[in-house]
Amino acid sequence: MPLLNRLKEYRSRLGVNQTEMGKLAGVSRQTISQIERGDYSPSVTLALKIAKICEVSVEDIFIYEEEINDEEKEK
Repeated sequence: MPLLNRLKEYRSRLGVNQTEMGKLAGVSRQTISQIERGDYSPSVTLALKIAKICEVSVEDIFIYEEEINDEEKEK
């Protein structure tokens, strides 16, 4: 199941580009791009770093697809 995310939205709120976010998180611009596209699932450590940079919880940025399906079933 893919890990969905709102990283681009939170990165935009901070006013930083992918390169700057990568530097803040200690990864490359390409890694940030891959995460935003859903082509790469970050490690727990990286997800926590990104959330801390954005000053939100990991769950605010990253959404496991199964959770969305379960929530839709309850509606």
